Amino acid sequence: MIHSGAVVGAGLPQFQSISLRKIQFNFPYFCSDRDKRDFVSAGAAAGVAAAFGAPIGGTLFSLEEGSSFWNQGLTWKVLFCSMAATFTLNFFRSGIQFGSWGSFQLPGLLNFGEFKCSESDKKCHLWTAVDLGFFILMGIVGGLLGATFNCLNKRLAKYRMRNVHPKPKLVRVLESLLVSLTTTVVVFVASMVLGECRQISSSSGNGTLSLQDISEDVNSSIKTFFCPNETYNDMATLFFNPQESAILQLFHQDGTFSPVTLSLFFLLYFLLSCWTYGISVPSGLFVPSLLCGAAFGRLVANLLKSYIGLDHIYSGTFALIGAAAFLGGVVRMTISLTVILIESTNEITYGLPIMITLMVAKWTGDFFNKGIYDIHVNLRGVPLLEWETGVEMDKLQASDIMEPNLTYVYPHTRIQSLVSILRTTVHHAFPVVTENRGNEREFMKGNQLISNNIKFKKSSILTRAGEQRKRSQSMKSYPSSELRNMCDEHIATEEPPEKEDLLQQMLERRYTPYPNLYPDQSPSEEWTMEERFRPLTFHGLILRSQLVTLLDRGVCYSESQSSASQPRLSYAEMLEDYPHYPDIHDLDLTLLNPRMIVDVTPYMNPSPFTVSPNTHVSQVFNLFRTMGLRHLPVVNAVGEVVGIITRHNLTHEFLQARLRQHYQTI
Repeated sequence: MIHSGAVVGAGLPQFQSISLRKIQFNFPYFCSDRDKRDFVSAGAAAGVAAAFGAPIGGTLFSLEEGSSFWNQGLTWKVLFCSMAATFTLNFFRSGIQFGSWGSFQLPGLLNFGEFKCSESDKKCHLWTAVDLGFFILMGIVGGLLGATFNCLNKRLAKYRMRNVHPKPKLVRVLESLLVSLTTTVVVFVASMVLGECRQISSSSGNGTLSLQDISEDVNSSIKTFFCPNETYNDMATLFFNPQESAILQLFHQDGTFSPVTLSLFFLLYFLLSCWTYGISVPSGLFVPSLLCGAAFGRLVANLLKSYIGLDHIYSGTFALIGAAAFLGGVVRMTISLTVILIESTNEITYGLPIMITLMVAKWTGDFFNKGIYDIHVNLRGVPLLEWETGVEMDKLQASDIMEPNLTYVYPHTRIQSLVSILRTTVHHAFPVVTENRGNEREFMKGNQLISNNIKFKKSSILTRAGEQRKRSQSMKSYPSSELRNMCDEHIATEEPPEKEDLLQQMLERRYTPYPNLYPDQSPSEEWTMEERFRPLTFHGLILRSQLVTLLDRGVCYSESQSSASQPRLSYAEMLEDYPHYPDIHDLDLTLLNPRMIVDVTPYMNPSPFTVSPNTHVSQVFNLFRTMGLRHLPVVNAVGEVVGIITRHNLTHEFLQARLRQHYQTI
């Protein structure tokens, strides 16, 4: 349900289909990656809300597990989406099942039922303060079991990535069939050989089931399975029922399962769930983990009743806490899982024990490994960001984690160079730069392309100088007399340089001449260190999709013309192909002259977020995560780009590796 909701959220706002390309709607809204990410977050939350009837829990799940970027405006949008999903499902299920449209009786696909003591048992309580100690111990055991589950599943996932996924798709189908066959055999053999035939009638005090004390829904799920009349098979009741019915059995039936049956069922289901999660079929994790944990909690309740003599405990509560402990140990969720379980049980009094159990399970499991979602995210190489960085990461600066080997474009670049860059790299954005070389004037004599780039750089230099002079003039009216005097002294001692002198200072600042490489040459792996790290004045950032669109539409001009003759595309035309921009390898560029020049300056972002090379990693991380960035150029004090930071450079594993390198160099 989570995956399905995210798929709907990713595809629905675009009103387009890859398989049905003829179906097109002119819907100009939500045409950005940020909007798409927000819709995916809302779709995942709607999936959780529909599955458990927990709109608030779905919102918190998307916040805690499903999103790298979050803001206050997104919170109420996702909550509204979750509410709409819950009530839409409730409306149709209630109308179809009960014929009472608008009654809203079935909030979610999975309902845990109502937890309440029998009216005849006055000593019964759902939970007491004494039970909290057992809940903490169950949280510790649940964290250990969850860590074991994650460790085994990680090994299986790595094995599949090495030996199953590289092979033809038929191998994945055969693996799924093998899992299905093994599961079927285990279920049948365990029910026939290991199951116990228990009495249905008589009282529940001697370990049997009383029909008067249970609901019809729970009673109807009892499976006889080769047992004599008036008896039922407890193992088959757990295996041959849907998972929701089996969970209800463990939550709400009293004295129906022996400790041996619960132990064997937990062991078998644990192994089967661990093996199944990760095969090439949409298989869930929440409900199997809840069922495993419910069996574990019910086993603890039976042992406490039989061997310690704690008759006051409510078995359903221990089954619920066991489910929370095991699921928390596997996924390491706290806030969202607490709210999901509270909303599913409609019992607010369970809030404190569930929260304590989940916290203990998370702390215990985190000693050994990460949650199952984080493990699979790392195995697939998805750069999902953490909530924050560790304190020790402030020993690193932006220059320590940035990528210094840049692939860049010039404000005026030849088509052959752009095509070469796009076909030999997979980067999604490129810095737009001009080079600071002392011999640029020699190029100006005979190369129109170099002249255009130098003119662009000269105009940008003069613009910055003009802004600096205006800033100095405005500071003279500042109330502080000391600051005003300082400005006066600064203006008196330093005359504004002439235009030609300013350009000369920028070109001859402190760099020696570099090799005479033309800007229409694409970056090469054979460049020397001197060539690779030449000073580059940063002017902006342009996306791969924008460059591909410009090439696809033939936006360029010839050397014999000025850049003003280049055609102009509107904002709507640039986004016309979103989100499925053409691939550079699929473009037909035979009609374009490779010597034609593309002026990218009207389409680049001239003022993206940037950081200084000595900025602390925590500040870089907070800026990147808060603003929802994908690329963060690193620009020094004189306006030169020295590197770029992406999501990959801020992942926990990358930061840990760079921190180890930092300690080795000290």
